Amino acid sequence: MDADNEWTAVIIEDDPDVRDLIDVVLTQSGFTTFVAEDGPAGVDSVRANNPLITTLDVNMPGMDGFAVAKRLREFSSTYLIMITALADEIDVVQGFEAGADDYLVKPFRPRELRARADSMLRRPRSRQDNPGGWTGSEPVNGAAPEPESWAAVAARELVADAPLQPLTAVEPPRHARTDSPTIAPPAPQATAANEGSWARFNGLALNNETRVVTLGGGSIELTRTEFDLLSSLLSTGRRVRSKADLVLTMRGQQYVTSYFVNEADKRSVEVHIANLRRKIGDDTANPRFIETVRGVGYRLAESV
Repeated sequence: MDADNEWTAVIIEDDPDVRDLIDVVLTQSGFTTFVAEDGPAGVDSVRANNPLITTLDVNMPGMDGFAVAKRLREFSSTYLIMITALADEIDVVQGFEAGADDYLVKPFRPRELRARADSMLRRPRSRQDNPGGWTGSEPVNGAAPEPESWAAVAARELVADAPLQPLTAVEPPRHARTDSPTIAPPAPQATAANEGSWARFNGLALNNETRVVTLGGGSIELTRTEFDLLSSLLSTGRRVRSKADLVLTMRGQQYVTSYFVNEADKRSVEVHIANLRRKIGDDTANPRFIETVRGVGYRLAESV
């Protein structure tokens, strides 16, 4: 992979104020950014620049963000953050099914975008080499709308008052945050039997080293997120895990950042848990593996 492409980002957004805000956040974080005003231009830019991170609006004229995401996943493994005003469950589901790594609802705070980008870079993934340079020019922003939009205000305040520091590594070791203290959860009484790398519960077996899951001796194919959620629930047994807590598990974060967990994030946990239950044949009315605690979150069912 060309070192020159290591810290690049593509911003696909038709709103000039939001586009400028994202540009400020990513530029201050150390990225070289390329912007696109619509889906086809965004696909071309990702193909040409092989970015580490791509932000993608959903509501765009012509090709919407869901279609763009599916097109990108045909050739790119860029970290993909959907940024949209759509917060309904069906929209969140569509976003993840289309290939998004994260889903951020407008209006958002600049440091929330930075935190999500930082989180994704803690989950290393290979990228397809696609050498090539930027072949177009940055679009000219239109006149700022009146009154000043939330994105324009956020960008102005970020530049004037609290600039972000550049990220220093793509794959940094996990470390404690001075602004968000690490809190170790109390050790629960485990209900999953641990045997070396294997955790077993009610006929379900999970190996954290090989990332293999079996049920009744047969292998079960899980996504990375589904595996991480199941592993986390097995490790904490009957202790109830809130949806916000499980959002952090999905992001690979070990420190408290509930400030950056919104309702769309929590709905994404519900979607992944539902998919996980379907794959392991769990019954929500009479759960064998994962029990819902209404209004709170999830925990392991009783051992049988």
